[in-house]
Amino acid sequence: MIRIIAVLILLIPGLISAYGIKLMRDTLFNDFYPVFLHISIQFIAGFLLFLGGLAFITGFIVYRDRKNQKNKRKRK
Repeated sequence: MIRIIAVLILLIPGLISAYGIKLMRDTLFNDFYPVFLHISIQFIAGFLLFLGGLAFITGFIVYRDRKNQKNKRKRK
């Protein structure tokens, strides 16, 4: 049950990242959405959505690995 909840928690940021990639791709192929005032704003919004989703997923994985002590010890 816990793993299903974890997958659902990771699904939403994954979809946000995918939408960000779609916005950036549409900008490169000149497919402009009128919600954004300029095409460069559309690209920046897509880039921020992509980075936000990616940061959440990587933070979740790092937190889980630290909690389960699966990270490598740093050498001194």
